[in-house]
Amino acid sequence: MKLVYPAIFSPLEEKKGYCVTFPDLPGAVTEGDTLADALEMAVNCAGLWVLDELEDGNEVPKASEPSNITLESKDDFINLIVLDVDAYAEKYGQKAIRKNCTIPAWLNTISEKEHLNYSAILQEALIEKLHLNF
Repeated sequence: MKLVYPAIFSPLEEKKGYCVTFPDLPGAVTEGDTLADALEMAVNCAGLWVLDELEDGNEVPKASEPSNITLESKDDFINLIVLDVDAYAEKYGQKAIRKNCTIPAWLNTISEKEHLNYSAILQEALIEKLHLNF
């Protein structure tokens, strides 16, 4: 899944570089010493913010139209940031959530003799069942 969000780049007054905020991602703020660094940090910041929301079971917010965003300073500018959420999930995801399940005693006995990892098997089965491409 690819998402596009507007990011506001504001020059830092006290040092070189840019502060980056996202009108649609509350609390997501980053900065970079150069424009290239700020762009890279913006993609990382937004990508991790969205991934965290998805892992918590929340919907990701709809992106604002850049033309509807009011800038606070004449030196600020908007740039669109492209997020590859699938790539972030593969690289940074896997926040562990504890789930309890019940299996027949006989199946547990055989599985323990084989030293099977229940968590790994459940993850593989869910990914296959849901047709996910991680």
